Amino acid sequence: MVKPSKRVESIELSQIRKMFEATNPDAINLGIGEPDFPVPRNIKESMKQAINEDYTHYTPNKGFEDLRLKICEKFQKDNKITTTPDNVIVTSGASEALYDCAQALFEKGDEVLIQDPGFLSYEAIIRLAEANPVPVSTPLEDNFKLKADRVNELITPDTKAIIINSPCNPTGAVIDKKDIKGICELADDHDFMIISDEIYEKIIYGDNKHYSPGAYTDNVITLNGFSKTYAMTGLRIGYLTAPPELTEELLKVHQYNIACASSIAQKGAYEALTGPQNSVKSMVKEFEKRKNLIVKSLNDMGYKTPDCEGAFYAFPRINNPEEFVKTAMDKGVICVLGKAFGPTGEKHVRMSYANSYENIEKAMKILETI
Repeated sequence: MVKPSKRVESIELSQIRKMFEATNPDAINLGIGEPDFPVPRNIKESMKQAINEDYTHYTPNKGFEDLRLKICEKFQKDNKITTTPDNVIVTSGASEALYDCAQALFEKGDEVLIQDPGFLSYEAIIRLAEANPVPVSTPLEDNFKLKADRVNELITPDTKAIIINSPCNPTGAVIDKKDIKGICELADDHDFMIISDEIYEKIIYGDNKHYSPGAYTDNVITLNGFSKTYAMTGLRIGYLTAPPELTEELLKVHQYNIACASSIAQKGAYEALTGPQNSVKSMVKEFEKRKNLIVKSLNDMGYKTPDCEGAFYAFPRINNPEEFVKTAMDKGVICVLGKAFGPTGEKHVRMSYANSYENIEKAMKILETI
């Protein structure tokens, strides 16, 4: 039997997907980071129309030009990032965009800084590129926020990039403006790339604000998508913008990997950007209501849980998380061990409140009995 490559053997299957696939169908699932809302009706109708009009063939490798133009307008309006359609690639979700970045940029021996706790895919894509992930601790004491000073301490001559995610999965933390600007200055001074995963930028609460590194330096590849903001997870549609000298290299990976993103999903994405945004506002309002419930409930139980600033995850501190997760599962509540997201998550559990308010109420009542 032919053996698999060592780079594939070095990574594990996603702990989140394992929980998803092993879940009791009657359990309350607080493990999956997927909005429980339907795709907005106008987006559905645009995709139906696209099928009826036979938009079912290959698109340009980078995506439909009219969609890329609207993405440029979105970047300028929302993120103060100036780019052109030539420097935008429409991808099969933000996950593909991340993979493209790793394959196009990283080599054996490169070091890539990642938030700890952080989304578990980051470490995997770095290892698949045979580079070395370097965790930057973001502890509870800092409300899980990435600090420029901590980043600075870990920079070496081998530092090729940093991957940042704000708002953050799994903690809900939003990086402060001064730290975004500080990391941009470090990238300029030490000539490394910032890969900014901004998939949760619209899911943000209160007075908190999202700041894009691309507004402060050119050493950035900015990733985003439609999965979280428009509940289009299964449609697999995302995008990136990069400096001109890197776009063609990213396109090579994209082109030989998937050729182009789904034509139908691209038509839905165009409608998402150009159509009414009421559904986004109402979804975020409901997420905030659920967030307030889960954070208060967990703190009342004695599990220290900072107020989540964005995304839809709570990350409570729990002294014996393995026992907690097992007992919760036995009682019908699914959550994920924090250590899956990095060593700083060792004494934590991730809970997603992308579930109904009523289900979260039931789940909290069950967890009170543990």
